[in-house]
Amino acid sequence: MSTNSTGSLLEIDEARRVMEKESSALEKAARSLEEKTFSKALDLLMETKHKVVVTGIGKSGHVGKKIAATLCSTGTPAAFLHPSEAVHGDLGIHQTGDSTLFLSNSGSTPELLFLEPVLRSRGARIVGILGKMNSPLANKVDVALDASVDEEADHLGIVPTASFAVASSLGDAISSALMIRRGFNANEYAKTHPAGQLGRNLILRVSDVFHPLDKIAIVNKRSTLQNAVIEMSKHPLGAACVVEKNHLVGIITDGDLRRALQLDKNIKEISVDEIMSSGPITIFSSASLGEALEVMEKRQPSPISILPVLDEQSSELLGLVRLHDIYGS
Repeated sequence: MSTNSTGSLLEIDEARRVMEKESSALEKAARSLEEKTFSKALDLLMETKHKVVVTGIGKSGHVGKKIAATLCSTGTPAAFLHPSEAVHGDLGIHQTGDSTLFLSNSGSTPELLFLEPVLRSRGARIVGILGKMNSPLANKVDVALDASVDEEADHLGIVPTASFAVASSLGDAISSALMIRRGFNANEYAKTHPAGQLGRNLILRVSDVFHPLDKIAIVNKRSTLQNAVIEMSKHPLGAACVVEKNHLVGIITDGDLRRALQLDKNIKEISVDEIMSSGPITIFSSASLGEALEVMEKRQPSPISILPVLDEQSSELLGLVRLHDIYGS
């Protein structure tokens, strides 16, 4: 075995060991989480009329920034406050009565100990995510959540690895539990993520993205295949709608055209009603993009990528919506 191969095996073994140790630390933290303590922490974080201020320094500060971002996106207004910058003007972000979340692995971070009475004077209630429960900060906060670990996961046992994972996981646990308390659902989540696909699927309607009648290929049953090809070339969306008296009676897709051209007949002699699919699957313009996507993906025996759009009241054809339109591409 080459030296490189040996080194590679040692590295993958180390990687797995680190991940397993972090996983064990998370399991231990989950088992030791006390119901009354955690519930009280949620009570204090829900008390604020404004926001939760999250603070910590070093690696705890990085965890704090992540927790603040997660809280914001899940219905709990939050902001990260650097404890050193706080006493040099940034304290202005803290409004009277804002709940505060302290993060400290040592439980004795000098900047947080200095900041605690300042925040108290502003009516703050403080929850701590602490790596040592027998520590100065544990005696200062209103509620202390245990983020202690038996050892760090790196081979030296000194790098914030397992402790970082546990503190971050407790932040996720708080955020998720607050979502339940607030009744924060997928629709609410979409409102904070309007640019993401989830937001598009829940917030936008088919009427927001579909192609109207003047932008799509339309033929009637008596049209020839040649006419359908011409119309679909003018409006290259992948399909032509077969319409009678403003109502959809069928659809021709690019696939239908390819199959029709393989027939041993003159293109001018093939009529639309010979190759169209009657009674195609449709969607109302009032449906959400998520509903349209589900219809496309669950169609049997195979998914489809285009849907005729109908008016919900009259069932008249309004246009077409494609998979590309749903994904905004």
